Amino acid sequence: MSTDPELAPQAAGTTQTLSELDQLITTCRACPRLVAWREEVARVKRASFQDWDYWGRAVPGFGPPDARILIVGLAPAAHGANRTGRMFTGDRSGDFLYSALYRVGLASQPTATDRNDGLELTGVRVTSPVHCAPPANRPTPQERDTCAPFLASELELLSPTLRVAVVLGNFGWQALLASLARGGWVLPRPRPKFAHGAEVTLTHPDGRRLVLLGCFHVSQQNTFTGRLTPEMLDRVLTRAQELASVN
Repeated sequence: MSTDPELAPQAAGTTQTLSELDQLITTCRACPRLVAWREEVARVKRASFQDWDYWGRAVPGFGPPDARILIVGLAPAAHGANRTGRMFTGDRSGDFLYSALYRVGLASQPTATDRNDGLELTGVRVTSPVHCAPPANRPTPQERDTCAPFLASELELLSPTLRVAVVLGNFGWQALLASLARGGWVLPRPRPKFAHGAEVTLTHPDGRRLVLLGCFHVSQQNTFTGRLTPEMLDRVLTRAQELASVN
């Protein structure tokens, strides 16, 4: 597939497989502010990672194409996924998430250090509404909307097996609802609000059902303060497994 990198999101709907979509995402240069920031971070680097060859590109989703559970975050971390090239890999947020996935049987190991560390996910895929690391971890609404076709295509390509979406934080919750609405899913009115522990079942005119589970984001701000504990995350993931009948 040969696509103008600045028009990559517009081509997302033409991809036939998740592998094609992931490859397209890595070429994207649609948001000038994000491209400049991700590349500056990769060039300057953090002192403790001076020996790393930073990824410095848009980061695709991670997980098998037959996942029944989709975990939706916010955006790659500057010195995490923007460094390693894999979602939630190489930072403390990822450590918190993957250790939980390992505890409930959805990951092959509790740590994620780089793309070649052997980690495999079973029945679950991890993605985000924005695929480039944003300054101060805050994408703009315009950047979210520009990236939206990627999430919409990912949802469609996963649709034969997808049953549950675990959404980490309000940003991902709003972005996912918008993508689902564009995909023809019937949303309750008023639109469901994000909350930790929220559970909302959506239907599609073709008969598909998708359950959304809200969970506080695995950010250091939340995990260090105890707003989100390992037990809280385990309960959400266990509920997702029950709903998706993964086990």
